[in-house]
This record gives sequence, C-alpha cells and structure tokens, in this order.
Amino acid sequence: MSDIFREVDEEVRRDEAIKFWERYQNLIIAVALAVIVATGGWRLYDHFRTQAAQEAGAKYQAAGVLSRDGKNAEATEALAALAKDAPPGYALLAKMRAAGETGLRDAAAGASAFDAIANDAATPPLFRDAAKIRAGLLLADTASAADLDARLKPMAEAGQPMRNLAREILGVAALTRNESEAAARWFDMIVVDSPAGADARARAEAFLGLVGAARAPAATPKP
Repeated sequence: MSDIFREVDEEVRRDEAIKFWERYQNLIIAVALAVIVATGGWRLYDHFRTQAAQEAGAKYQAAGVLSRDGKNAEATEALAALAKDAPPGYALLAKMRAAGETGLRDAAAGASAFDAIANDAATPPLFRDAAKIRAGLLLADTASAADLDARLKPMAEAGQPMRNLAREILGVAALTRNESEAAARWFDMIVVDSPAGADARARAEAFLGLVGAARAPAATPKP
C-alpha cells in the first residue's frame, strides 16, 4: 500500500514541476541568460582592464628608460600622453613623474605641475601630500620664507603623515637663509619624533651639527 502512495506522490510532484516549468519557463530562461551575459561581460571587461594595465605599465617603464638615457623632453611627452589615456592608477603615477621631469628643467614649472596635482580633488590624499612636498622641494631655494611656510607648515604639524619631510625641507631652507634658531627647531622636531625613521633622524642630527657650526663664533686669531 505504501508503494502506491509513494507513486501517487511522485506523480503529483511531476505534474507540479511541469506546471511550474510551463508557467515560469520564460522567466527562468531569461534569468539564466542574464547570468551568462553578466559573467561573460565581466570576464571581457576584466580581460581588457588587465590588458590596458599591462600596456600602461610597459609605456611607463619605457618613459623611465628615456629619462635614464637623458631624454628628458621625450620622457615628459611620453608621460603626459600616458596620463591622458592610462587607467587611473598609472595616469596618476605618470602625472607625478611628468611633473618631476619638468622640474628637472624648470623648477617653477615643475612646482606648478605638482600644485595642479595637489589641488585636484580626484587625487587621493596621500598623493596630494606627496605632490605638495615635491613642489616645496623644488621651490626651497627660490621661494620666500613666507611662501614656503604657507606651503609646508600645515604638513609639518604633529600627526601629518609626511611631517618630517616637510620639517626637513623647512629646516634646510632656514639654514640656507642663516636662520639658525628656526633651522634648529625644525631639526629638533624630527629627532624627538619617535615614529621618524632612523635615516630621517640621522640626517636631522647631521644638520643640527651644521647649525651648531653656524652658531659657533669665529675663532679669534692668536697674536
């Protein structure tokens, strides 16, 4: 008797499955096709994205070779073209490198290029800071103390990720202006900053030695 009930139950289930399929077969097929198309589209997109990144990487390396070979203008041109057409990551790297190449020929023009990167809202914060540092470094020998302070003092405050680079530039600039007290303050801030790297502290201590030498009175000649 139980076998009869089991057969009836299976028959009912088959009928329900057939009715379900007849009612929703178009929807099921559409969903299946959508999944297939989406999967294929993603794979195609991923393929082209990977290919574009590889091509951009090769062009970026080629521009680096031009720079190492002393072909500065050609390197800058290649990087500028890459910045327009490359995927976002490589485009940003190309902009940074192109600004640096420009700075080798013309410090003011290079600083302006870095300023443009720093002032672009699409630039990630860490790259904005790096661009500000690079601009300040290019202008350290020519900018007024007020201009350099306006650029770099906010970045030299405690908690800023690139504070010790900013402090070092400000300290060296003060030292070149024979402002020993100001230079010493900037270098001291690096030395006592525990997260500062060993290299940064070593340079700061070396500069403090120069500050000390600048402060020392000239030796009085013996009669």
